[in-house]
Parts: sequence; C-alpha cells; structure tokens
Amino acid sequence: MKKFLLIVFVAVLGGLIALGGANYLGWGDTRYVEVAGTPSSFTNFANAPSTRVVPAPTDGFVVAAERALPAVVHIKASKSVSSGGRMQTPFGDIDPDQLPDAFRDLFGNPGGRGDGGEMPLQQGSGSGVIVSSDGYIVSNNHVVADAETLEVVLNDERTYTAKVIGTDPTTDIALIKIDETDLPTVQFANSDDVKVGEWVVAVGNPFSLTSTVTAGIVSAKGRSIDIVRRSGGDLAIESFIQTDAVVNPGNSGGALVNQNGDLIGINTAISSPTGVFAGYSFAVPSAIVKKVAEDLREFGVVQRGLLGAQIRQLNTPYAKELDIDRNNGVYVAEVMEGSAAQEAGIQSGDVILAVDGVKTLRSSTLLEQLGRRRPGDKVTITVERDGNRRDYEVRLKNSNGTTDVILPEEKPEVYADLGADFENLDEDYAAELNLEGGVAIAELGNGLLSEQTRVRPGFILTKVNGREVTNVEQLERLLDVSRGAVTLEGFYPDDPEKSVKYAIVK
Repeated sequence: MKKFLLIVFVAVLGGLIALGGANYLGWGDTRYVEVAGTPSSFTNFANAPSTRVVPAPTDGFVVAAERALPAVVHIKASKSVSSGGRMQTPFGDIDPDQLPDAFRDLFGNPGGRGDGGEMPLQQGSGSGVIVSSDGYIVSNNHVVADAETLEVVLNDERTYTAKVIGTDPTTDIALIKIDETDLPTVQFANSDDVKVGEWVVAVGNPFSLTSTVTAGIVSAKGRSIDIVRRSGGDLAIESFIQTDAVVNPGNSGGALVNQNGDLIGINTAISSPTGVFAGYSFAVPSAIVKKVAEDLREFGVVQRGLLGAQIRQLNTPYAKELDIDRNNGVYVAEVMEGSAAQEAGIQSGDVILAVDGVKTLRSSTLLEQLGRRRPGDKVTITVERDGNRRDYEVRLKNSNGTTDVILPEEKPEVYADLGADFENLDEDYAAELNLEGGVAIAELGNGLLSEQTRVRPGFILTKVNGREVTNVEQLERLLDVSRGAVTLEGFYPDDPEKSVKYAIVK
C-alpha cells in the first residue's frame, strides 16, 4: 500500500512540476479558439461531429486592412439592357442567366421595356483601387466596359463621376479617373515574390457591402481558367493568383494585398457552381496590372510585345502524341512569317523552357512574362530542340509586325462628343428591312447620348433632324453641321415597326 501511495505521490509531483515549467515558459499565455465540426484526428470520418483547438489568427490583417481600405472604392456602373431580357456586355448581347458564374457580378436582373421603346438602365456594382493620388483608379474591364455612367464612391463616402481612360479585354483590366487630388493610394508589390501558402487579404464591396475585408492564403499561381479568353480572344493573358479569400459579386476590381497592405493583384473572378464564393477566387497579378495601367495612362491602349508563334502547353498525353521525350514546357506549333520568333531563329517543334531565366512550364506563365513587355523589348527565350538547349534573343513586335508604339485610332470630334461608335448596316440586312442603308450604334460610352437619352447599343439610326441617313459618312456630315437641339430617329432590331426618337442638345 505504501509503495502504491509513493507512486501516486511521485506522479502528482511530476505533473505539478510540468505545469509549473510550462507556465514559466509562457505556454499558458497562448490564445485558442474552438472550431466546431472539425475532425480531432485523422481517424475520424469526414462527417463526424467534433471540435479541435487551433491557434487564433495573427493580428497582421489589421495592418493590411488599415492600409488598403482607404484606397479601395465602390464603383456603380449603369448599362442599358437589350431586348428580350438580354443585356449588352463585354462578351456580346447575351442572356444574363447564361453569364459565366465567374463574372456574375456584372449586373442585376434586367427589367422590362420602358415607354417609347426605351429600355431601363441596369445597375452594376464593382470595386476599384486608387493607384495614384491624382485620381487614377484600376478596376476590371468587365466592371466598366460599355458603361454609360460610372459613379465612384470613396471609402469616406465622397462620390464622383468617373471617366474611362482605357480598357484591356485581354487582361480584364481597366483604368478610370476621377477629378480629385491628394487621394490615398496603395503601393504595388512584386507579384513574382508571392509564395503559395502565404496570407493575403481581399478588399472590396461584395453585394454592395462597402469596404469589406476577407482573408485567406495563396492557393496557386499561374492559374488559367479560360474566362478572359471569352472577351480577350487569342491574345488573352490568364495567369491568375488563386486564393481562398472570400470574394463575391461586387468584389471584382478590388484589391488583393499582402499582410503589409501592398497590392499583389486585382480580384477578377470566382469559380463557383452557384455564382457565389465556393472556395476559389482569382486575381490578376500586380506585375500585369501595373504594366497595363501604365500603358493605358500613357498611350490609351496596351502595348503588347508579341512573339508571333502559335503555342500549346505540353503534358504527357500531348508529348506522346508528338513523340517528344518531355512532358512539360510550351510547345511551338507554328511560327508566323516575318514574326519576332522567326527572325530570332525559333522554329516550330521547339519547346520553350524559359523567358529571361523564368521557367515556363505552363503556357500561362509564358504569356504573362511576354505580356509585361512592349514592342521593341528584347527577351531571351530558352528552347529545347532535338534534346539540346539553346538561347535566342528575340526583339518583340506589335500586332502590325513592327516595333512601333500603337496609338488609338482618332475618332471624329463629333463621335467623341456623342460617346458612341457607329457602323454601317450590312447591305443584305438593310434590304431585308426595306432600307437603302442605315447606321447602327455599335458601342456606347460616356457622352451626350448616354447623358441625355436612354438609347442603347444596337439602335438603328435612319434620320437626323428629319433627314435620311444611309451611312456613317453621311451621319458625320449631318451631325457636324447640326447645332442646338438634334433629333435622332430610328428603331431597334427586335421591333423594326416601331419608330423611336431621341433628342440631344449639342
């Protein structure tokens, strides 16, 4: 009995010594939170109810939020709804129910037709990031493209009307501006330095809940989900930073920042079966955002340095199909005549392994690296040919096959005032409508038409001040000599029998 009591005494004494040592070392100061419904061990079933204890999150998010919040704005975009419950979007005239889930935050539900054949404006909500103190704001192309009015609300509730400086569908980035100075800004971080697994913070306006902050980690880099290609075409660049920070409709165009509050990306899309966050959000890397924004500010259009080759990402099945003893890299399927690649010596069948030393195991990485360059820039392309590696110095070209800067096409001043692009009706279509000709509104932006009327893209213009219009040149002459009140008459393709009139004051 004495031996048993001695053993108990030694055990209790040992426990007290252990607890005292732990308290002395500071272990007792650790804070924990209870997380319900998490398996307590690896042996638990996935649906077994249990709890486990995990360390409380770091307060580093406070710094990121305090630095980023003042520079993130709420953007309200107004766009016209088209016929039959369909709407005009950067992806064309589509049914909103068919809009990709990733871009479901464009607009709400379309309404019915108003009086006089007009359609009501549809209100969209997104986010933006102030990148210079004199009012330049970066957002997504799909948030601001084709908007008739843009309203920007700052974090301190000041409200401004913004104008579009330029948009780039190939990266889904846009640059807009408000007339103000001494604005708070975010600093650009180098997205190349972002590591998978590091903490990040998303700031935006989901569901119009202004100035909302969420946190997560970087889940992947260089991710391509084939969403920008729907509007950006073959030149689209998709090399997203994937995170699990909660991003929902309205977050598009908002900031993804590191724990220091520096910008590492612009939140652009979500991948979800329901249209709301399901664990996957995607941001355009800051290296691309910064380059595109600088191009739009300086030139009005993006300067793209092109290699001039058709490429395809290698994987094991494709490598076997080509009988290549390599299962990663970017395969050059074809080299264009007179392209930068051809002049440098790159051939079809080569496998591109790196750009300026940056490995390109995925085509998205290659496109991202080239997307940071302008025409005339020189890059070193590392390729593998017949089992041997070699470097080629390539001087990139523009879409016209030169190294010159591309400038936006100058539009007649009258078009700039109206804020619209016009195109001639197809001859066969005009004949089908029993017209000798006509002019359609191809695109609608900021200008007299959007400010003074409810006209929408697709409107077929047949008369100006009672005089018939059969082509764009005639329209230009009539508008150029018109002063004061101007009457525009025409119809919408879905209801050609109903004449619609709009009036503007120049």
